[in-house]
Amino acid sequence: MSAADEILDIVDENDNVVAQSPRGEAYAEGLRHRCVFIRATDAAGRLFVHRRTPTKLVFPSLYDMFVGGVVGAGESYDDAALREAEEELGVSGLPRPEFLFKFLYDDGAGRTWWSAVYEVRCELPVSPQVEEVAWHDFLPEDEVELRLRDWEWVPDGLAAYERLKAYRSMG
Repeated sequence: MSAADEILDIVDENDNVVAQSPRGEAYAEGLRHRCVFIRATDAAGRLFVHRRTPTKLVFPSLYDMFVGGVVGAGESYDDAALREAEEELGVSGLPRPEFLFKFLYDDGAGRTWWSAVYEVRCELPVSPQVEEVAWHDFLPEDEVELRLRDWEWVPDGLAAYERLKAYRSMG
């Protein structure tokens, strides 16, 4: 099954399921669905950063400081976070990512999804999927901050990153 054929739950502004739709259709029609964003760090606390492949359905070839993706129909955010983190990092046996908060991403141009933000420490050697990840590295947080100005980042990841910084400043 291609990524475009994966069935997603379509949700309302309160994150209640109202329908189901193939992923490609949900993207094409701007149907609100669910996504997970996982901030993955290594044993030294460096952040996993990657560049998406040019074949991705959304935001091809852009940089991201989260791993993650869509939540499948009937799947919980927590299960999707673990599945997506293991898939994108190319590991198994990862600890369950810790849920931090949820927000509604809306770019004002028809791209909108409920976004659950998690974090996980990955001490395993990573081997990211070549279909998903064109380049990757673990970078110190201050270097990521410097790269925000130089690299083209996925807009939903930037929104999650800004919200994460605000969330941490309140804690």
